[in-house]
Amino acid sequence: MTINYRQARQADLSPAQDLITASINELTVRHGFGAIASARPPVFQAQSLADDPAGFWIAEQDGRLVGSTFSWVCGDLWFLAELFVDPALQGKGVGGELLRRVFAQADAAGAKTRALITFAFNTVSQSLYMREGMFPRLPLHMMTGERATLAAALTPTALRSERIESVDADRDGLTRLDLGALGVSREKHRRMLARDPSLSGYLFFRDSDCVGYAWIADSGHVGPLAAAAREDMRDVFAAALALAAQGASKRVSALVPGACETALALATRCGMRIALPMALASNRDFGDWRRYLPRNPLFM
Repeated sequence: MTINYRQARQADLSPAQDLITASINELTVRHGFGAIASARPPVFQAQSLADDPAGFWIAEQDGRLVGSTFSWVCGDLWFLAELFVDPALQGKGVGGELLRRVFAQADAAGAKTRALITFAFNTVSQSLYMREGMFPRLPLHMMTGERATLAAALTPTALRSERIESVDADRDGLTRLDLGALGVSREKHRRMLARDPSLSGYLFFRDSDCVGYAWIADSGHVGPLAAAAREDMRDVFAAALALAAQGASKRVSALVPGACETALALATRCGMRIALPMALASNRDFGDWRRYLPRNPLFM
C-alpha cells in the first residue's frame, strides 16, 4: 500500500506521541527492559513546531499515522529528536524516507553537525544512521537511584546556588556555559525550559564566579546541566543532586555521558545505577561531554 509523507501539523502531535510510546515499549520489552514509556503532552514538540515546522514530518498509510520524525536546529547543530515508525512497517524504508525529509532542515540551516541520541541496543536504527553518516561516538547512561540513599551519601560542596528567575536576566552567563560545553547557544530552548512549571533552574557559584547551571524536574531528574570547566563538574553535579534530593520524588535520575568519569563516579558512590544504556551519534565530534549532561534524547 502507498505511504504518503507530509509536514506535520499541530493536530498530529498527540497521535504521534501515541505511536512513539508504542514503538519505544515494543523495543524495550523485546530487549528485556519492560515497558518504560507513557504518552505525555507534546509540550516541547509544540513549541518547536511553532519555532520551525520544517523539522516535523509524518508518514501515513490509508489515513493512519505510521511514522513520525522531529528535529531542531540551534546554531550550526541539527539534532534529530524523534524518529519512530510503526513496528509493523520497520525495515520497509519508512524511516529513511522521513530522515531524508528532515535533512532538508539541516541543509537549509547550514548545520555542520548532525546528531541524535538513541538506545544503545537499537541496532536497526543505528545502522540507518550510520548509512547517513552519523556514527555512535559516545555512550550515555541513564542513572537512577533512591532519593533517600542519595541524600545520605552526598557531602556538601562549597558552591552557592541561585534559582534562575529570568533566563533573560541570566542570558550572558547561561550562553557562556552553553557555548563552552556545546559550542552553540541554547537560548531558545532555555526559554522553553523556563516556561515548564515542572522544572526549576539553578545557577551555581564559587565565590562570585558562576561555574555551572542545572535544571531539575519535579520527577527528580537532573538535566540539562553544564559546568564552566571539567574541574567544576563534580561540585556542580553534587550541588544539583542535593537539590533534587530535597524534592518529593522517591527517585533521582540523570543522563550521564560515559566520558564524564567525575559525574559517573559520584552517581555510583551515591547509589545510582544504570537503568538504560543510550548512545550519542553524530557526523562529527562536537561538545565537551565532561562538562555537559543532556536532559533526554528529545532535548539533548
